[in-house]
Amino acid sequence: MTSNRPPESGVPSSESGPTVRVYGWQWGPDESRRPGLPWIGIFLVVFGGLLIVQNVLPEYRNLGNTAVLAAGLAFLLVWVVRRGTAALYVGAFLTAASLPGTIEGLTGTDLGSGWGTLFFGIALQVIALVRVSGRGGWGWQALAGSTLVLLASTEIAVPSVGNLVLPGLLVVLGVLLLLRGGRP
Repeated sequence: MTSNRPPESGVPSSESGPTVRVYGWQWGPDESRRPGLPWIGIFLVVFGGLLIVQNVLPEYRNLGNTAVLAAGLAFLLVWVVRRGTAALYVGAFLTAASLPGTIEGLTGTDLGSGWGTLFFGIALQVIALVRVSGRGGWGWQALAGSTLVLLASTEIAVPSVGNLVLPGLLVVLGVLLLLRGGRP
């Protein structure tokens, strides 16, 4: 009589029969099996703590902008090393979001409106340039970035007209879509 069970030694027998394979995921003392530090978790703890300090102690308001700038630059450094798309986007957007507040904190002046939009537009244009250099094409980032830079430039240069530029661009875009929609 032949048994279908593998021998007790753990080594399968040469007899034909079903074999069972067991895969496991271990977390043990062996350093090579442990993952690295969850740096995104550390970032979230530090960033959340800085936001709490910023809200509780208003005199540390610029600390938040500086921390976000540092995080953005860290993500951009990760992108330079690993070339991950997510790190590029997160780094560019965090840096763009923090620059107006950081500049205002360092200079002690109020930049006015439009600067955040300008930095986001520049960030999108940089992403578009990275795409082109990698033979990925211009993509939507170039159009969106150029639009944001145009909007911000008009808002910075002539604040009273800047409020009319976005609605005007929406009307022009709508007219172009309507004219194009009538053609077969």
